[in-house]
Amino acid sequence: MESLTALIIGALTAASVYMMLTRNFMRFLFGLVLLSNAVNLTIFASGRMTKGAPALVPYGADTPLGAVGNALPQALVLTAIVIGFGLLAFALALAFEGFRRTGTVDTDELRYAEPKEDAPK
Repeated sequence: MESLTALIIGALTAASVYMMLTRNFMRFLFGLVLLSNAVNLTIFASGRMTKGAPALVPYGADTPLGAVGNALPQALVLTAIVIGFGLLAFALALAFEGFRRTGTVDTDELRYAEPKEDAPK
């Protein structure tokens, strides 16, 4: 199970890096979402993935019986999903407004404050 998870994390990371290297701003945003999903899956996998064993401590015991998953990475991933969704919503609204004002999503054409390369000095 861990090797399949590692392959999925690697594929998500490779796809996100590929998408983030393009000049299209929307592809960059979707690559950022894929990368955040890969990081969330990595954190989730670090907390040990077990089947059917909740992290509950029986009455009178100090620790859970048997191998259980760690609840802290699960809580961190849940929080990261909510924060990532908020970031995506803000970035999409920002991208839409930028497209509405400029008429393009090409990042090279969005360089208003930087000097042109072919301008005389």
